[in-house]
Amino acid sequence: MPLIHLISHEGVTEPLDAPEGNSLMQAALAAGVRGIVGECGGAAICATCHVYIDPAWLDRLTPALPNELEMLEFTASKRLPESRLACQVKAKADLDGMVIRLPATQQ
Repeated sequence: MPLIHLISHEGVTEPLDAPEGNSLMQAALAAGVRGIVGECGGAAICATCHVYIDPAWLDRLTPALPNELEMLEFTASKRLPESRLACQVKAKADLDGMVIRLPATQQ
């Protein structure tokens, strides 16, 4: 199970055990992480699980599909090149140690 390091907007780091095959949003909601809302339940239609992936880890992720890229246009916090929807990023062994920053707001 990969360990993901979440950094809140305030700079507090929180470890997140993410079961392989689950989305990072699912793992965050199950762990009660503040800052991930996931209103649509993972359908990539709300952008309330917007996260910033540390650039060093981006090349290990499956590229964003067009529907995710479209939803990233509607994030409450500024979209950056490292923006992704946590519901579209699946936990896998080679993501162990990945660093993710949470935006200031999701809504």
